[in-house]
This record gives sequence, C-alpha cells and structure tokens, in this order.
Amino acid sequence: MSNRVQYAPVEGANELLTADFLTYLVAMHDQFTSRIHSLREKRLEMLRQAHEEGRLPTHPPVSEINTGDWQVEAVPEDLKRPGIEISGPASITPMFINALNPAADGNRAEGDLDDDEDSAAHRFIDTLQATRNRLGAVERTLTYTDAARGRDYRIAEGDIPFFMHRERGLHLDEPEVTVDGVPIPASTLGTALTLYYPGRAQAERGQGIYFYLPKLESADECALYRDFFDASRDALPFLKDAVIKAIPLIESLPAAFQMEEMLYALGPYAAGLNAARWDFKASVFEYIMTDPNSVWPDRFGVDIKTTDFLATIFRRLVAICLKRGAVPIGGMATPLPSRDPHVNEVAAEGIRADKQWEAEQGFVRGWVAHIFHMSAAAEPFKTLRGSGWQPAPEMADPANYPIAIQVPKGPISLEGTRRNARMVIEYVEGWLNGRGAKGIDSLAGKPGIHPALMEDLATGRMSVAQIAQRILHRVADSEDPSHIHDFPFVKQLLLEETDDILAQLKTTVQDEQDRHAYAQAEVRYRKAYKVALHWIRNYTELNFRSLGSYTRDDLEAIATADDAF
Repeated sequence: MSNRVQYAPVEGANELLTADFLTYLVAMHDQFTSRIHSLREKRLEMLRQAHEEGRLPTHPPVSEINTGDWQVEAVPEDLKRPGIEISGPASITPMFINALNPAADGNRAEGDLDDDEDSAAHRFIDTLQATRNRLGAVERTLTYTDAARGRDYRIAEGDIPFFMHRERGLHLDEPEVTVDGVPIPASTLGTALTLYYPGRAQAERGQGIYFYLPKLESADECALYRDFFDASRDALPFLKDAVIKAIPLIESLPAAFQMEEMLYALGPYAAGLNAARWDFKASVFEYIMTDPNSVWPDRFGVDIKTTDFLATIFRRLVAICLKRGAVPIGGMATPLPSRDPHVNEVAAEGIRADKQWEAEQGFVRGWVAHIFHMSAAAEPFKTLRGSGWQPAPEMADPANYPIAIQVPKGPISLEGTRRNARMVIEYVEGWLNGRGAKGIDSLAGKPGIHPALMEDLATGRMSVAQIAQRILHRVADSEDPSHIHDFPFVKQLLLEETDDILAQLKTTVQDEQDRHAYAQAEVRYRKAYKVALHWIRNYTELNFRSLGSYTRDDLEAIATADDAF
C-alpha cells in the first residue's frame, strides 16, 4: 500500500507514517475521499442557492429523528463534569504542557482541547508534531526544554484534563500527503493519526477517545464520521472496545437547523454539541453575502448574550442536548493576561459575566484560551451546578427556541472596518510566522482598557467576511455617509493599519537583537497586507476559500504578486 502514498520528507514523517499505518490510511482514503468530495459539492450548492436564489438553509422535513423520543448512548462521566476546557495548538509543545498543568491556584482544567485546527498552522509538520505531543501527553512522557529562556516544561503530578482532540475540517486537504497523486483530506489524515497513536494509548489505559468535529454543515457529514469511526474499529483491533465519542461544533448556519439530525447521525459516537460563536457569525456572513438588506453592523458590538436571535439559536442547542441526553458546551473566553493588574481584573469580570450567562442557559462547560483566566472561566459553571441547580423543563423543549436569522442592531462605522482591517493584518502576520493563534489587541494605541485577545483563524475569517460584505454593497458609514466602503477605501485602511502596527512595534526596539526581529516582522507585515488584499478580494467574488487551504508557497506567491486590488 505504501507505494501509493507520497509525502513530504518533514520531521517526524518517517517515524509516524509506518507501513502498517499507511495501510490503514489508504483504506480510509479509498473508502471516504470521494464521499468527502461529494459532501463539499453539496456545501457549494447550498451557498449557490443562497446567493443566486435567496434560499437560506432551513430545517429538514419532520421525521422520527426530530419528533421521536430517542436518546444518545450513555455519555462518559468525565464529559459531564462542569467547569472549563483549556484550548490551544497541540503542536506547540510548551503551550500544550502548560495547558495540562495546574493554574496558580492549583486547579487544572476539566478538559484540554488539544487543537490541530483553527489555532494551529494547518501544515503537515504541525499535524505530525500534534500527534507526537498527544501521544507523549497520554503516556506522561512529554517534556520540552527552552534553552534560550532556560526553562524546562513537564507535566506535573496528578490527574490531567481529559483530551478533546480537534482535527482539521472536511473542507481542507493536506497537499503534502497524496494517495495515487490525490491530496488526502486533512480530516482523514488527522483523525487517522490520532486514533492510531494517542488513541491506541488511551484505549490501553481505559480512557475515552474524544473528538470535536469542526466546520460541519449537515447530518450527512456526521454520518461520514460515524462510518469513519466504525471502519477504524474494523481496521484497528485495539479500538474494538474503545470508547469513542464526538461533539460537533455548531459553527455553520446549515448546522444550526440540523442539530438533532447531527446527533442522530453520529449514532453511538454522539456526546454533545458545542456553541462555536465566531465561525458561526462568519458562516452567516457567507450565506447572506449577496443580500443588500442583510448587511451587519460592526461585529464587535454583536454579543451573543444581547443579540436575541443568536442567543435563541444557542438556547435551542442546549434544549436539544437536554432533550437527547447530550452535553452542551459553550464558547471561548479569549482574553490574555496583561502586566497591568487592572486590565486583568476587567478581563476576569468580563469572562465571569460571559460564563455565568452560559451556565444559566444550561451549558455545562465553556472554553478558555489561557491558563491565567482559567479559574474565572470555570467558577460560574462549577458554582451553579454545585448549588444543585437544574435546567427548567421548558429549557429542554427546542420548540421554545425557533430559529429566525435577523440583522443585528448597531452602527456601521469606519472605526469598525478599521478594527477588522487591523485584525486581519495582525492575524495573517502570525500565520506567516507559523502560528494559527495569536494574541491581538485590535484597539492597540486607543484609549481605554482592552486586553489582548487570543485570536485564531475564525476571527480572521469573520473580519474578512464583514469587510467584503461592506465593499460588495458599497455601504456608507452610519454617521458620515461620505465614507463609502469600496476597494480604494478599504485598501487605504489596510495600509494605514499596517503602518501603525509597524510604528508601534518600532518603539520597542532597544538593541541589535530587537532590530533584527523588527526587520523580520516588517517583512511579514508587508506580506500580510498583500495576503489580506487577496483574501478580501476572494470574498467579494464569493470565493470563501480558507486561509488554511493555501500552502506557504502559495502565500509567498501572493505576497510577491501585484496587489489584488
């Protein structure tokens, strides 16, 4: 079988892509790749109907699936625990180790979202490193030495969080691994590696093997994962009696209408649903992109808690989980620690308020981006559930939460677009530097208290989508109608923000090492500006290609080509 597979000779490839593993991988490719391609075509058709016919996704027909009294199979006790899951790229070893260790107060997270998706860099080498790190974490052998900083990282004694593995989505291929010359779907590669290596180690230790399933858009896609897990059990004897569970992320507009159907389609693997806020907003943008009556206000003011139609969708998610015996998981708290204690206090207050709202809606856990704020994020869930509180019966009836997509209230402002522009430039610079997640203060240099936030690919996607929507419909500023969003206007904002970022960065240069680092960063920021132009132009042409689908060579070509507009 291995002669059918070609892969880039990156670090770790020969170690992990053994003949036995490749036999398994090729079997999964043969069984599922054409099906994945067909599912991608169905996604494109749904978008076409929205853009050309004005037909947004809606509920499937009434059936036994959405009217019957079925329940998901028993959910493991650890997945029911109230608290918090800490998230971060599994491929960055010191971050991964820190996430598994106690915070300053001695408490650990309940779960670890060990990510190879939106907070990771979407490269073959990252997926391989994530596999090695996950295996080392399960075996408790994972260590890391940072010689430059004189720091050693190792997993502390005591029980560690359960693992929630997140691989790349069905929409992406891994161009550096091909079978018969065809790139393998990134989800196939990542899920196969995880089941084969850390999954085996978890099964041997009696641990559940848990997955988050990102970017799903239909029950048919959940059915594919069910079949993939079944086929993996057949191919890998050590998985025969393993506990495998999966939680779809509800982060696309079509998925919101199929939540019950998605749980049903996963069959014995269904465990819950996750309310993924940022990608959900980006998906809404993509489906309403051509509708001039659906232009959103500045996204920064569109809060899930205070935007009724969005809150209702996620209350419906909770209701479906309660009705079907599944676990509802909330969203991400992204603030990063600051050297200013007051900034940290404000950030913690905001996190507590957000997680208190989620807990009161019936969510069992949420996510947090940094160990510093872990306790603030976990406490509302633990306190409410520890008090004996239970969701009211009406909270378990999805009919109480009908979906109605609306345009939020709020201003369309130059400053909102500028903030999106800065976010895209900052994010792409981090991507070019090999990071899928980056701490970004989109209000840097502005008055007020605003902690930096850990942003991932979802934020870049959402920012690009909002900018493109405004260009496409030549939207005017709410307060100054002379400011019309068009290509020259947005290009000027992107250039101004790039220059401002570099000007602020230059003030931190103190020695020769800093000057060298600044010179490298300046090159990346100038390239990020060019990539941002390309990404935005794509969206205005209804080409919603993910940044994660580009190779580094692709991005280098974009950065050295003529401006996209």
